[in-house]
Amino acid sequence: MADDAKTFAALFNGLTKRLYFDEKDITDEFLKNEIFPQLSDEDFAALVTKCSSLIKSLVSADMDYNQCEAFLTSQLKKPEGAITENQANAIRKFWKNQKNKIHEAVINKSSWGHSLKHVSWRIDIKSQARHIEDINTPTAIMELKIGPNATGSQESDVVRFEMDENRLSEVLKTMQDIELEVNRYCEH
Repeated sequence: MADDAKTFAALFNGLTKRLYFDEKDITDEFLKNEIFPQLSDEDFAALVTKCSSLIKSLVSADMDYNQCEAFLTSQLKKPEGAITENQANAIRKFWKNQKNKIHEAVINKSSWGHSLKHVSWRIDIKSQARHIEDINTPTAIMELKIGPNATGSQESDVVRFEMDENRLSEVLKTMQDIELEVNRYCEH
């Protein structure tokens, strides 16, 4: 029965694997045969449409627990095509367990280029140069590992560079400006 929490959760998990984790083997026919063999094709298609819509609403809004609760309450109160309390409970449990995994999958799919994998740095004292005997100025040595977003890929490019005190101050000032902008954006 479509109201059973376990079967409803199984359908949600199957649809999520297909929609967000690219498991193409999970077809509507497979889900129907495994989870809801007793439903007619029309009823199952309607259920898949409803569940897909619910999942996409949760994911697109990246709902936290309170938002999910409000969303499910509104779905429970809908007169037509509403969900039952058992289904709402299954969705709550599903979202609590899967939210972060789905969020990660969506982020990975939406990032096409390389990303920063690791940053390391240290401060050294430059003691001499080619034409100057005694310098004694601090320099920051940076190492950035940049790699593809594909999970499991271990290939990374390493970029190393040096910054003097003035350049480091400029970079820190820029970072502070970025932080202020992000904080200002988050306040609105």
